[in-house]
Amino acid sequence: MTNFTWLGIRLIPLFLMGHICGAVAQTMLGNADKIIAKSITERWELDSASQRGTFRLTSYKPFYVTAGRWSNNPNNFPASENPDYAVTEPFEFNNYEARFQLSFKTKILQDIFWGQGDLWVGYLQVAHWQIYNTNLSRPFRELNYEPELIMNFGVNYNLFGFQGRTLGFSFNHQSNGRELPLSRSWNRVIFHAGFERDHWGLVLRPWIRIPDEEDENPLITDFIGRAEATVIYSRNKVQMYAVITNSLRFGGGNNRGGAQFNVVFPIRANLRAQFQVFDGYGETLIDYNHRQTTIGLGVSFVDW
Repeated sequence: MTNFTWLGIRLIPLFLMGHICGAVAQTMLGNADKIIAKSITERWELDSASQRGTFRLTSYKPFYVTAGRWSNNPNNFPASENPDYAVTEPFEFNNYEARFQLSFKTKILQDIFWGQGDLWVGYLQVAHWQIYNTNLSRPFRELNYEPELIMNFGVNYNLFGFQGRTLGFSFNHQSNGRELPLSRSWNRVIFHAGFERDHWGLVLRPWIRIPDEEDENPLITDFIGRAEATVIYSRNKVQMYAVITNSLRFGGGNNRGGAQFNVVFPIRANLRAQFQVFDGYGETLIDYNHRQTTIGLGVSFVDW
């Protein structure tokens, strides 16, 4: 069997998974041409026209499949400040791999707290697959799981020309489900505020980390950060968005974080291409204290 044929066989599950994600996304959201145009009001069902009831799957964060992702500095020697969580021998990871992200949410309680709040359950999963690495038998390098319980309140106020639409908080757990020495996890209380104006959307999410008895990643907030900002611009079926985290430690060279920039544009019918660039710390949990720059090209099924 030639290398080309073998690689083709290996790519089949990736594209099947992408097709399934796309089908699920379109089932959840209806007409895919309208996905990009969804506002914060629509996505969080803040008015009577957008309410869809409880226990119905809707999008939370983007669905996409990136078959080609390049890193300038693969994390071949994952290490934590906790010595029990550091590998003793380096891996031989490739600079190229595949990445996919899927996410959904469902409302479990509606119109609580005097009719102003909704309780949601959200889920995000991100996978990095060394599909082109024949030396290591093409393993999944990292899988991150992120369940979240979200309390969201619809609001309506103006701030610097933006309309405030959501306020709330969530209990968030993120882990990679691995054993020593590669296990990474943390728990947070995340506060959020969502704003929109014309073609723009803005979501601010500062958080407080909940202490762990056995800390697998002691300095994670100094690297990944203590807050996140998502800035979204959508127009004419083209969307650009940036997700930025920051440690909020200024001066003395201690300011760290990461920035991911995405452009999503239509190719044909419901097929959309995605170009993604990331630079900084914490693209995955195992990389929380490892800096790299990555570039990826793939297809997107659900955007912000």
